[in-house]
Amino acid sequence: MTSDEKDQYGEPQKYDPAFKGPIHNRGCTDIICCLLFIIAIIGYFIVGIVAWSHGDPRKVIYPTDSLGQFCGQAGTVNEKKPVLFYFNIMKCASPLVLLQFQCPTTQICVEKCPNRFMTFIKARTSKDDLEYYKQFCKPGFNDTMKSVPEVMRDEDCPAMLTPSKPFIRRCFPALSTSKGVVMIGNSTTFDAGEGNKTRNVTDLLEGAKKANAVLEARQVAMKIFEDYTVSWYWIIIALLAAMILSLIFVVLLRFLAGIMVWVMIILVFAVLVYGIVHCYMEYAALKSEQGSDVSIKDLGFQTDLRVYLHLRQTWLAFMIILIILILILILVLIFLRKRLLIAIALIKEASRAIGHVMSSLVFPLFTFFLLCLCIAYWAITAVFLSTSNDAVFKVFANESACNYTTVTCDPETFNTTNITKLCPEAKCLFAFYGGESKYHKYLIFFQFYNVFLFFWLANFVIALGQVTLAGAFASYYWAFKKPDDMPAFPLFASLGRAIRYHTGSLAFGSLILAIVQVIRVLLEYLDHKLKAAQNSCAQFMLKCLKCCFWCLEKFIKFLNRNAYIMVAIYGTNFCTSARNAFMLLMRNIIRVAVLDKVTDFLLFLGKLLVVGAVGVLAFFFFSGRIKIVKDTVPILNYYWVPILTVIVGSYLIAHGFFSVYAMCVDTLFLCFLEDLERNDGSAERPYLMSLELQKVLNKKNTDKPQAE
Repeated sequence: MTSDEKDQYGEPQKYDPAFKGPIHNRGCTDIICCLLFIIAIIGYFIVGIVAWSHGDPRKVIYPTDSLGQFCGQAGTVNEKKPVLFYFNIMKCASPLVLLQFQCPTTQICVEKCPNRFMTFIKARTSKDDLEYYKQFCKPGFNDTMKSVPEVMRDEDCPAMLTPSKPFIRRCFPALSTSKGVVMIGNSTTFDAGEGNKTRNVTDLLEGAKKANAVLEARQVAMKIFEDYTVSWYWIIIALLAAMILSLIFVVLLRFLAGIMVWVMIILVFAVLVYGIVHCYMEYAALKSEQGSDVSIKDLGFQTDLRVYLHLRQTWLAFMIILIILILILILVLIFLRKRLLIAIALIKEASRAIGHVMSSLVFPLFTFFLLCLCIAYWAITAVFLSTSNDAVFKVFANESACNYTTVTCDPETFNTTNITKLCPEAKCLFAFYGGESKYHKYLIFFQFYNVFLFFWLANFVIALGQVTLAGAFASYYWAFKKPDDMPAFPLFASLGRAIRYHTGSLAFGSLILAIVQVIRVLLEYLDHKLKAAQNSCAQFMLKCLKCCFWCLEKFIKFLNRNAYIMVAIYGTNFCTSARNAFMLLMRNIIRVAVLDKVTDFLLFLGKLLVVGAVGVLAFFFFSGRIKIVKDTVPILNYYWVPILTVIVGSYLIAHGFFSVYAMCVDTLFLCFLEDLERNDGSAERPYLMSLELQKVLNKKNTDKPQAE
């Protein structure tokens, strides 16, 4: 880079004999943002308290009738009525069920589902049939003098009963197929209780499908929960194995960094090659099986993902993905082979730094604990907010002259009001789940606030972890005599400085990132809504926006990370730190693009190896392919549930350990860039980097050797 280009990105750091690492005499930064952050947290607690006072998570577990009462809930009038019955399930075919998660038909709690065909008209001709029919009418209905049209108008009873079976505590028609034809009982039609009119069974099927659309996810969730209850201890064992394996890698990197890097590369190659061979063997084995040539597109989405493993196309896709990964790895190694030695030296230096700050290896547990608190608070608040809706009742009247139609009413006091006198035929009926209070009007705002604060707090916790590690490792680098010139507890000292002086700066950086992430969430929501619109122009613009904000988020994360390092070292505010870090990196753009990124790639290979090793072992165990322990494998609905849990958990654990290395490398990288600008290797201005790093970078101290 020429001198003019360097001037464009600011003046290089000048030698300062008083500078000896992270500055201790510093003041509070970004105070306004700190106060805003505190106010936002207080508001978040208020939103949580309000949500907890209005929400009822039982709505997630128990079905509710049209009066908002729970079915089967102990201590309620429906205690002995655990099943929900729909008066007219065909109305569930309405799009409203997908918008409001509620079928627009009367629903009551019953002891058991009907087991026979019957219409209300026919039931009235037999006393026994009428007694049986009454258990599916509204509680308290006993007016046998009412005409059939009046009963249907007031929705006292359903027009018909069909044989049904309980499914997730709800009555669904007992449909069956015979030679590809949908039937109920032995017929394809049924009496709908609408005079002499008969209807096709497909009408019932459509209503059941729409009603089941909301419930299908819950069924899958229950099966997944069951799998966790029988496999949780094996999952914990696998995650402990991932933790031990990650720790072993970290310790070995401390002493055998060069060898371990090449071992990691070779083992990653071995895992990928084995994956390709295994996919090919499965692909070839399915050649003779009938139905294995069905495409994934034709099969569609299946809740039992094991079905896809019986398709040749699935294994072919896996094999192609692994081949692409191995080709990318080969190309990266070919073009950056000369830079690997420099990256290995940087990892060795990071290993020494971590060796002097061993507490940094367990510090990610503190960050993980805080993140778990944020996630738990967000999830609990979200559940309470989503279950805050109450049963809303409206006045329904046949008279067009009634001015009270659609007015909100209370069914318990409705008969004592003047409405019944002015509109004799008016009824106070259940309308929908929602609410018309100020709380319900601003419910969407509370939900948005919950999501936004979750992103802000999560990013703040991550930022706190980064600035703490950066301060500790910077203390190591700028110590002339290591570890004599280092603080006694560098990690705790750095954490104290971050919380005491730089809460505002961390909140500022995390706020910017949270805003971008929320915008990305909104774009994903709009994309989901516009898919049905078939508007090519709108979809194209939306995809462009999604791509731009994805790039923006990646850039902000990169800039924030380096800004936090500057905050930890110099104690400047966020904007100044971000500017100085960006200028420093731009003055050394070639080193940034090659050396730092190659090091990140090598650490990524370490994470990939840990995840791959534990993931492959979990796959063979939970799929019952290890004969020695085959009898101990738990019986599962979906064996991919514990496997995916182990893979995700292993990645998080490996990421926690290797993120310490990544932060250490990034901190040392910025420090030695400043070291190169501040010092020249003379006796008055000696380099503070290690001798090995000086050798790799072709630098040396002329008169006085570097102490280690």
